[in-house]
Amino acid sequence: MEARIDKWLWAVRLYKTRSMATDACKKGQVTMNGATMKPSKTVKEGDVVSVRKPPITYTFRVLKAIENRVGAKLVPEMLENITPKEQYDILEMAKISGFANRMRGTGRPTKKERRDLDEFLGEDNFGSDFLFWDDEDEE
Repeated sequence: MEARIDKWLWAVRLYKTRSMATDACKKGQVTMNGATMKPSKTVKEGDVVSVRKPPITYTFRVLKAIENRVGAKLVPEMLENITPKEQYDILEMAKISGFANRMRGTGRPTKKERRDLDEFLGEDNFGSDFLFWDDEDEE
């Protein structure tokens, strides 16, 4: 049995909508055996599919090629998660240092993020070597 890759990704709940799965395929975020997949390519039982969802790449083995969405309890019967432990370590590090991975253009840090950053860097509000002087000291 075979199924379109975009339908399979949606059916096993890796993407919320089929159009999101299709877009991921078009952007090159879905690969099979090292080759990028077009949305219309088919998968069959035993294929290994890699899905890039930053900051990590998930790897799954296809157990059943389906095109109809299934309930969350049935997902383990459709795929096997074979993602290496190193990828989950990267995900954990990203969660710990979440404020450091701010997407470009999302603005300034919030007060809490600023305090966390200061605490992480070990600085008080002005830094340890902030200098004040007035004009009299220069002469």
